[in-house]
Amino acid sequence: MPGPFSISPVQLSRLIGVPEAPLLLDVRLPEDRALDPAVVPGARMVAHDGELPIAGGGRPAVVICQAGRKLSEGVAALLRLNGWRAEVLEGGHAGWRAAGLPVVPIALLPETALWVTRHRPKIDRIACPWLILRFINPDARFLYVSPAEVPAVAARFAATPFDIDGVRYSHRGEGCSFDALLDDFGLHTPALDRMALVIRGADTNRHELAPAAAGLLALSVGLSRQYRDDLDQLAAAVPLYDALYRWARDGFDEGHDWPAARGGQA
Repeated sequence: MPGPFSISPVQLSRLIGVPEAPLLLDVRLPEDRALDPAVVPGARMVAHDGELPIAGGGRPAVVICQAGRKLSEGVAALLRLNGWRAEVLEGGHAGWRAAGLPVVPIALLPETALWVTRHRPKIDRIACPWLILRFINPDARFLYVSPAEVPAVAARFAATPFDIDGVRYSHRGEGCSFDALLDDFGLHTPALDRMALVIRGADTNRHELAPAAAGLLALSVGLSRQYRDDLDQLAAAVPLYDALYRWARDGFDEGHDWPAARGGQA
């Protein structure tokens, strides 16, 4: 029977990807990770007997061990002592897997939190950071540099390059860099696939792919003209992609027409 401080895989899946998502801590033993070398999207890997996050100030956290028992129960209890609103994932990592929810391959997680791409972003170079922050690494940081310097900066600063020719996470065929991240990190869900179609249409000027693509392009161009600093633009645009994700997940079939009875009395 689930305890008072537990959350189901489906409930947690609804929180991942939104701004108020909890801190996710994967505390599985090394041998368990070796048997299934993947993590819940956005989870940090820590040792159950290692250094835990500092005082939480009432912030939410979810602890994930292999089966949702002693390791996660103990770590969650310790976190609550430090002021976190910590819960245990019911069934642990195995329960998440059994629910058929996406996981991120550990082997693909970059060694550092740094990512680098071309400066003056419009769509893909904003959409990709949003996806990385919300589903891959909440601690990621982004470098926007001159296009010619991206490979050298990536090598010198151990940063992962994206959305530039000749790198792994870039356009592939008809897809854009956002699609490449979804493919490689195993993040395909109905909501993210729906969102990807809009991003692809806006980024490749194929607005027939999705009606919302033209709107995303207009807003992206407006933001690029509004902000001179690329990081300021990214900070302003993240809430836009948060809203696009919630539309793709919960509101894609909702229309708006007011007044509904044209020509009638108001």
